[in-house]
Amino acid sequence: MLIAAFAFDYDGTLAENGTVDEATMAALRRLKAAGRKILLVTGRELPDLRRVFSQFEELDVIVAENGALLYLPSTGEERPLAAPPPVEFIAALRRREVTPLSVGRSIVATWQPNETKVLEAIQELGLEWQIIFNKGAVMCLPPGVNKASGLAAALELLELSALNVVAVGDAENDHAFLTACGCSVAVANAIESIKAEADIVTSGARGKGIVELIERFLDGDGLVGGLRRHDVLFGSDALGCSVTIRDDAALLIAGSSGIGKSRLASALIERMQQHGFQICVIDPEGDYEGLTHTISLGDADRAPLESEAFDVLRKPSANLVVNLLGIGMADRPVFFSKLLSGLGELRSKCGRPHWIVVDEAHHLVPAESAPSRFLPGQLPGTILITAEPESLAKNALDTTNTIVAVGTEAAKVVASYCAVLGLKTPVMPSPRDSDEVLFWDRSQNTPPVIVKVEGPSSEHRRHIRKYAKGTLGEDKSFYFRGPEGKLNLRAHNVTAFLQMADGVDGDTWMFHLAQKDYSRWFRDAIKDDGAADEIERVEAAGLDATVSREEVSKIISRRYTSPTEA
Repeated sequence: MLIAAFAFDYDGTLAENGTVDEATMAALRRLKAAGRKILLVTGRELPDLRRVFSQFEELDVIVAENGALLYLPSTGEERPLAAPPPVEFIAALRRREVTPLSVGRSIVATWQPNETKVLEAIQELGLEWQIIFNKGAVMCLPPGVNKASGLAAALELLELSALNVVAVGDAENDHAFLTACGCSVAVANAIESIKAEADIVTSGARGKGIVELIERFLDGDGLVGGLRRHDVLFGSDALGCSVTIRDDAALLIAGSSGIGKSRLASALIERMQQHGFQICVIDPEGDYEGLTHTISLGDADRAPLESEAFDVLRKPSANLVVNLLGIGMADRPVFFSKLLSGLGELRSKCGRPHWIVVDEAHHLVPAESAPSRFLPGQLPGTILITAEPESLAKNALDTTNTIVAVGTEAAKVVASYCAVLGLKTPVMPSPRDSDEVLFWDRSQNTPPVIVKVEGPSSEHRRHIRKYAKGTLGEDKSFYFRGPEGKLNLRAHNVTAFLQMADGVDGDTWMFHLAQKDYSRWFRDAIKDDGAADEIERVEAAGLDATVSREEVSKIISRRYTSPTEA
């Protein structure tokens, strides 16, 4: 995961006895020269901070008053993030002779053991204010205001995700913003509870620890390479142990129907969202339009615009589905190539979107496409979905390090993958149940394993209008050909299928019924396993043309024209 910014506490972290030494400042300048944003997150009030630290220009944003105030050094602008303290609260503290007493734009601060008097005043006035401790300091703030909330406001301003931030601190009040970030660091002098929760603990204290951390980062360590708390749960192996996907993985999901490739991808996307990852889904067939917590661009009647996509992705919390139904099949690879290039540039600047999911990838980077149509080298944080690995361009397959093979022919899928990439085919077990897949993480140098996966907690709702009235591609359409192949009637959606099914002769209808073509179409092209299961029972019932046609029509009409499905 790319690190785009560092957020430092001041006292006890950057500073010792209130001041920052030159070696630490030099390290901060090197970090800034490397293109990383630098944020200061402190409990100090701004005038007090300026008194001991005059080099505001070295910082991109200052979060002061323990999250209650933003200061922008480039413009000198102050942005309050909380209400000022009630006048009666200050008066109550002074009546109780609370000293020292400092009153900022929002924060009210003193020292232990005055917390008892402060609490009495809060209870007397019926306030909801909170008390936060910091190595002997006692800070009072409005509810919900802390270093994490202040940092979130600063990152929104910078259009950065907290997952791409390294946070560094030493004391109790740093806990909130340390846990909110992608990598948390405690300096050697931090209190034990902060050290226990940090991803990294420096060997040096205060400024020496900061210099150590920055040098480690600039030397190419990356800091987050060994972290596993951002892994996404994939499923469980035969022993019941969790199988996870690292945030730098590049997946290929391939194979025939089974658990369903799109359904599996939807489950992974759901879990990625729970981690706070930003997701961008490239959706050639409109299968993800009902995905929760996403913004969808484009439909069958309107092509998405690249500029719209990047406008959405500017907000770190926004997840995007780019629907390509409105773009002709021949034009999709070019659109995708340009979009992917732009996504690569965005990632290089701010590390987002964290995951790029490409469904029906063979439509966008087919085997015969030019190498320039896909980004070279490794492309971490991606999921490519296709039926057959050999249908995908080799340079796209080259970017993957993990394959998930679905369906009863999963072993053949992995063998095909190895053949294209010139890899030795490993010894493999075979999935037996529909909720099992073959999982092979090549980067870990381990053999393929059977993994039992879970679908999304709430299945994404099928977009009925797309299947009922939209225009499916030629490869997704149903063709009534008849027993001798004399017909070539294309049903490009469910409505057209119903109309043609009602009009074709009995022999043609029964030919496809016997071949189980109807259930296969709904399972593989329409991706409606429920309808496919019902139709499959009709196909196996031995009914004549009239009755079977009526039964199939009832199933489809109920699912695609019922008010509950519209």
